[in-house]
Amino acid sequence: MKKKNVIIVILILVFVFAIVGISIYEVTNENSRKYEIAKIEEYKYFVFKHNSKYGVIDRQGNTIIEPEYEEIKIPNPEKDLFICYKDEEEKILNKDNKEILNNYTTVDSIRLRNIASDLMYEKTVLKYSKDGKYGLIDFDGREITKPIYEDIDSLPYKEGELLIKQNGKYGIINIKGKRLIDNKYDEIKVDGYYIENEGYRYSGYIVSIKTEEGYRYGYINNKGKDIIKTEYNQLNRVTSIDDSNNVYLIVAKNGQVGVMKNKDIIIPNEYQSIVYDSNNKVFEVEKSKKFGIYNMEGKQIVPVEYDQIDITGIYLYAQNAQGTIVYNSNGTEANINSNVAILNTDNEKYKIRINNENGTKYGIINQEGKKLVEERYNYISYLYDKYFIVSKENGKLGVIDDKDNVKIEIKYDSLQRIQDTDLIQASITKENEMHVFSNEMTEICNLKNGIIEKEKDFIKVYNSSETKYISLEGKEIKNTEVYPENKIFAKSQNNKWGFVDKNGKVIVDFKYEKATELNEYGFAAVKKDSKWGAINEEGKETSEPKFEVDNTVEPSFIGQYYKVVYGYGEFYYTDEVEKR
Repeated sequence: MKKKNVIIVILILVFVFAIVGISIYEVTNENSRKYEIAKIEEYKYFVFKHNSKYGVIDRQGNTIIEPEYEEIKIPNPEKDLFICYKDEEEKILNKDNKEILNNYTTVDSIRLRNIASDLMYEKTVLKYSKDGKYGLIDFDGREITKPIYEDIDSLPYKEGELLIKQNGKYGIINIKGKRLIDNKYDEIKVDGYYIENEGYRYSGYIVSIKTEEGYRYGYINNKGKDIIKTEYNQLNRVTSIDDSNNVYLIVAKNGQVGVMKNKDIIIPNEYQSIVYDSNNKVFEVEKSKKFGIYNMEGKQIVPVEYDQIDITGIYLYAQNAQGTIVYNSNGTEANINSNVAILNTDNEKYKIRINNENGTKYGIINQEGKKLVEERYNYISYLYDKYFIVSKENGKLGVIDDKDNVKIEIKYDSLQRIQDTDLIQASITKENEMHVFSNEMTEICNLKNGIIEKEKDFIKVYNSSETKYISLEGKEIKNTEVYPENKIFAKSQNNKWGFVDKNGKVIVDFKYEKATELNEYGFAAVKKDSKWGAINEEGKETSEPKFEVDNTVEPSFIGQYYKVVYGYGEFYYTDEVEKR
């Protein structure tokens, strides 16, 4: 009896240890996948161009590397590591113009792809080659991986993850060199799932192998787990479903389409097409030219028997030879005229009602269906709080509240919310007028040929003759409040621009056509005879006005060098007047 009890105890312990082991493995595996992307707090070094050659300057405009190279890459502008190319030779230099990392044959930066930024390279690692193979090192030359890969490249959208090729197959490692996906695929793509403030962190991977019948696709989630085997002809994630814990995939096999939720088939592969509607969170399916609706749990809520289904607002309009039946998004029949559509808004208190009976007209109702604004507008969209953008027959735009009071006159050709604020910008094309309104719909300012730029803590509105600053709370503020650390400030007097100190003392005479404030490097742009130059914080010209600049932007300088932006946010500085 005792022996039997001992055996039972041993079996229980084995089971417990097995579970603990699995848990430890999962935690360890998850930790090995983590990596940290370097954050750039301050740009210290910049590429500059002189006499068609490239060098490096610092924040003060001092020359760090003489302009004698055909190309220079600065992978991380906080670090003094410069990859310089001349006469088909490469040098890695530091700020003292000394060669570094010269114990490696070839070292190169890794260019990011499909990432909108002026930081175009991986900021913590470099790739090197030996005997035709590639490995990774950090900026101090420490080896991260052996040179065992046929190629190393960035993975589109996912900074910090690298596409590697080995034995003709692709896999993924991170910038720590940890293997995320094994090298056994002919192609790997990021699924495109994006969350605000998180980017593509929760996006997974669509992987494929090439067979005699063509490519076959599978799926690996963002934790590196194989969810779907490579057996589908097509596979795409429904990226408009805002759920980072679950993956919905539209998959096709042998010409038949279905939907999977993680590993499970929720809509069988028996349809010609499937489209997801994010407003109602339903899938519209087509089979033999007949249409129906499934919900997100995979339940068929509208039978696949209609000639057409139109999804407008919160209702599903199913048509056949007998007429139109209107369904709610849960599949029950709706007691509503088929000529009426209801749109949800971002505020549950309000819905937009569209009546198509005698021409399309828009109105507003509350959540109980009570009319707040009659259907008399040609267009309505929700703005925020109690406000709505409206348009009438002439196509002009304005703003009303939920009691149909006009808050911004209906006369503008464009009208929209300024990004990440409750401020409104509106324009009249014929007059070239730009207007800015507060969150209470009162006008703050207007400018002819105005340009609006959203900065971190304020809005800048300017034209060729004046500049205004507006706080995110909607108050016009002085330049001394916006740039409290600056020594001098741009000021206009009698249609000429100069600079004064904090006490209003004139430091630079009023002799320029336009001037900007000092930038973060201590230089301001000044315009004279329709050309731009620069001054420093002492008010001395560091570059005579000689650069012709597109009127839609204000230029930026470091010392005598003017910033040229090209490509996808890439830039360099130059003292050359370039032809346009």
